[in-house]
Amino acid sequence: MTHTVEKIGGTSMDRIHDLRDTLILGGRGAEALYGRVFVVSAFGGITNLLLEHKKTGAPGVYAAYARGDDAEGEGWEARLTAVADAMRAANARVLDEGEDRVKADAFVDDRIQGARTSLLNLRRLCRHGHFRLSENLAHTRELLAGLGEAHSAYVTTLLLQRAGVNARFIDLSGWRDEGGLDLSDRITSALKGVDMSREMPIVTGYAQCREGLMNEFDRGYSEVTFSQLAALTGAREAIIHKEFHLSSADPKLVGEGAARKLGRTNYDVADQLSNLGMEAIHPKAAKTLRQAEVPLRVTNAFEPEDPGTLIDDRPAETAAVEIVTGLDLFALEVFEQDMVGVKGYDAAILEALTRHGVRIVSKVSNANTITHYVDSSMKVLRRVENDLAKLYPSAEISTRAISMASVIGRDLSGLSVLTRGLQSIAEAGLEAIGASQGPRNVDVQFILDREALDPAIAALHGALVEGVAPPLVRAA
Repeated sequence: MTHTVEKIGGTSMDRIHDLRDTLILGGRGAEALYGRVFVVSAFGGITNLLLEHKKTGAPGVYAAYARGDDAEGEGWEARLTAVADAMRAANARVLDEGEDRVKADAFVDDRIQGARTSLLNLRRLCRHGHFRLSENLAHTRELLAGLGEAHSAYVTTLLLQRAGVNARFIDLSGWRDEGGLDLSDRITSALKGVDMSREMPIVTGYAQCREGLMNEFDRGYSEVTFSQLAALTGAREAIIHKEFHLSSADPKLVGEGAARKLGRTNYDVADQLSNLGMEAIHPKAAKTLRQAEVPLRVTNAFEPEDPGTLIDDRPAETAAVEIVTGLDLFALEVFEQDMVGVKGYDAAILEALTRHGVRIVSKVSNANTITHYVDSSMKVLRRVENDLAKLYPSAEISTRAISMASVIGRDLSGLSVLTRGLQSIAEAGLEAIGASQGPRNVDVQFILDREALDPAIAALHGALVEGVAPPLVRAA
């Protein structure tokens, strides 16, 4: 029986009660009900409480534990208690039957108390000179991250079993086992004996493994687990259920009626989206699916009748602009008159950016100037500037806040996107600081001042997707 591997994100998990009746059950008979594996994220907000808030950086259990915060009421133990309260609140919200809530609350108590004991024991151990907390923080982060997905997978299993589904809880978190497995072995051993034609596996998005998923992927680990599971089991499709369709632009910027669902694209486009921080899927996860020749489908979880957008390795049949998007960045510019004909400048700049963990989105250079467009904070970039100033004391080094609007498609050849894009920006009363297009013809980038990004996206979308003249934003 061919099967699909399907992932439900954290925000959608908060409405798993609704998804049970539509996305999962949906009036299906037994044959259509099974042959599906669901990989679930933690309920919305839980991972933020366990680690740190993804957007604001507000500390969760891990961040408080790592900095040694034991203050009563605000330390890591109090934060762990808050996680338990949030999990029990999710149990009450999702589960209708009292018996199921009792089971789910007992599961929370067991996992939270186990984690608390482990963290206390580690803290005591590190009071001895032979042990360092810093050497164990990566393992601590993984332990805490796994609590969220284990909880949501267990609760979802109870919910579906109560609805008559032969759901099976598949815990990849390595809870109280001896460890030592790599990711492939962890998944293979957990699925051993599962009959997908008669059972519906509900799998944790976090997987404990020898490689340590969070070392490389941090909060993107659930998509790595999802893609590896789809590849290892030879899935017919890998499906990600989001709260929106992949569209030609943000409907808030271009209008609900103007934004168009993609319907079909390829992994080249998915990679470009990842580079701009609006991932359809983590790029490493996409690579796994691509190499295994497993197509990816991105759907709106709350429109289960809509097939969504299929992403595979096929080229476009005709050239077309598919997406217009953008993000705020900084331009790090190094000008050195003596750079002409001298090797080593670029390598030194890259080394400094890498050392400080700065993500490079794009770059341009000429005879005596190298400019990197980077996704970072000004605080970090000041450190990069200081390092480069010591290395090249006669260079002029500057950082400027900018934005990048990007026009993306499987095949942009013959569309004059660069020319038409610059014209549409100018006609909207805006100015492009820079623009570039590579020979692969999958994206064209326009560099703008920060305040110009949103109106530029609207102008580019109107000209290149809708085929209409852009409105005048301000006087030229």
